[in-house]
Amino acid sequence: MATTIPHPHHHLYLSSPHSTSLPLLPCYPSCLSFPSKTRSLKILCCISIKPSSIDLHTTALPEQQPSTKLRVVFAAGGTGGHIIPAVAIADELKTSRPTAEILFVGTRNSMESASVPSAGYSFTSIPPVKLFRPLISLQNLSLPFHLIQSTIHSFKILRDFEPDVVIGTGGYVSFPTCLAALLRGIKVVIQEQNSVPGIANYILYYFAEVVFVAYNSTVEGFPKNKHSKCVVSGNPVRLSLRRFVSKAVARSEFFPRSSGEDAKVILVLGGSLGANTINIALLNLYSQMLAEHENWYIIWQTGVQAFDEMESLVRSHPRLILKQFLQPMDLAYAAADLVVSRAGAMTCSEILATGKPAILIPSPDIAEGQQVKNASLLADVAGSTIITEDELDSTTLGTSIEEILGNEALIAEMSERALKAAKPDASEEIVRHVISVVESSALKK
Repeated sequence: MATTIPHPHHHLYLSSPHSTSLPLLPCYPSCLSFPSKTRSLKILCCISIKPSSIDLHTTALPEQQPSTKLRVVFAAGGTGGHIIPAVAIADELKTSRPTAEILFVGTRNSMESASVPSAGYSFTSIPPVKLFRPLISLQNLSLPFHLIQSTIHSFKILRDFEPDVVIGTGGYVSFPTCLAALLRGIKVVIQEQNSVPGIANYILYYFAEVVFVAYNSTVEGFPKNKHSKCVVSGNPVRLSLRRFVSKAVARSEFFPRSSGEDAKVILVLGGSLGANTINIALLNLYSQMLAEHENWYIIWQTGVQAFDEMESLVRSHPRLILKQFLQPMDLAYAAADLVVSRAGAMTCSEILATGKPAILIPSPDIAEGQQVKNASLLADVAGSTIITEDELDSTTLGTSIEEILGNEALIAEMSERALKAAKPDASEEIVRHVISVVESSALKK
């Protein structure tokens, strides 16, 4: 189905195959993540970014709004860790500038091709560019060709849409789109979610107007002579997570017969595609744990890939919810007393924003050891427990859960530290800077 993108002079139809205050933290040594291998089309719904109940696209225009429409392109894709912050910023832009026109650029048959239109935004695709590791690899011989192809395609999209600014939040689609913007003289800003920057954002840093980072330690990962470009904003989280939902209301959505205030809910997340080692450890643990603790409950997101197998192995239990993925996530976080999860950048930020004690099992397969460093940072600022992949089994996981849920004082302390380290207004701060960049550019013309 064709997606119509409004333009002040004409209408352009782009084909879319699936249209249907973090306070300044100390500089620590540093520190939604997903497997990198190609997935089939059937898993595209593994992430859902549900738009706010407020219709951001039809909000009444406030008085004294600038008459010039803001036009913004987002380059984001690959994983929820890149898509979620982009949508969060877009939602904030539509709140601040209801007439803003927004276009997302991603790749076909991808997570973003399904989740972005479902969030209410126009989407178009470019040919994928993928960097394999190790960098010196035969698989990367075709990289220059694919990069040129995607950059040319992006150039044409930007020529037709005429954005005021391009915002890159990472993923393979971000680099060619931002590169095309630079070639066209369009302002570029980037947002880095992790505690250490990825390769693409490191290169784009030299040309970007502003670089938004999640942590103080992220700044140290960029060239020292250009640190003035960095704004430590924190990671923008979903709008729904910034709204208060009582624990009782949230729990009633999952467990209508939960046993009162002394009940403990464990939320298990492995990213929207799942984490095999976490699933296996919990599979060998859940039955005994629920038998020994009559007031414990489990909300278990297996991930799409592992769901069928886990569903066939896990016995039905009134105090256990088994899901491929969770929607809406705000209720799952609100219901939880403890989160067991991978250490993707956005998951870590959501744990801080919701003030949840956490047990983190960082994936060792993520580039530059980002999840290990993310987990280390949360351990420092929020007291989160870390279990390495090699250490993880049903015994170590069960012991860690017991140590936290069996200690009310520790739960309260971890929650308090997480909330103190959170930066819930990250989206607002980023949007203020983006608008400032656009207005400054307009004055110079």
